[in-house]
Amino acid sequence: MRGPLPHDKPVPIRLYAMLTWTTLRRLPLIHSRAAAFLRRVLPEIARRHDARVIELGIVRNHVHLVLELPARVDIPRLVQGLKGASARIANRDGIMLRARLRWADGYDLRSLGVRDLRRAIAPGLRARARRYVRPVTTRPRPCAP
Repeated sequence: MRGPLPHDKPVPIRLYAMLTWTTLRRLPLIHSRAAAFLRRVLPEIARRHDARVIELGIVRNHVHLVLELPARVDIPRLVQGLKGASARIANRDGIMLRARLRWADGYDLRSLGVRDLRRAIAPGLRARARRYVRPVTTRPRPCAP
C-alpha cells in the first residue's frame, strides 16, 4: 500500500475580503459615538461567525471591513449578523442621538489577494475614516421656531 501523497496534507486556507455597506439613503448617521460603538461591536459579531476583522474604516455614511474568513462561510448570514445586530444593539442601548441607526439593503463584498490585503490595511484607511467622523457636540442646538 502506498503512503499519503504530498497533496493529501492539509493546507491552511486563508480567505480575505473587503466588505462595505452604507447607511439608509446614505444619510450621515454615523457620529463619533456610533463609530466607537461599531469599532467595538463589529469585531465581536464577526468572531461569532468565525471571521476576524483585520481592519475597519468608518465614515459618516458607510462602513468598510477587511475580513479574514473561515474556509466555510455563509456570507449572507455573516452580513446579516454584522448589520442587523449592530443596528439593533445601537438603537436599543441609546447609542444614536437623534435618528435610529439603519442600514441600506445590500452590501459589497470583494475578495482580496495577499497584495490587495496589504493595500487595504495601509495606515491611510483608518486616517481617512477619522477625517470624516466629526466629534459629537454636547451643546444642544437651538430649535427653529
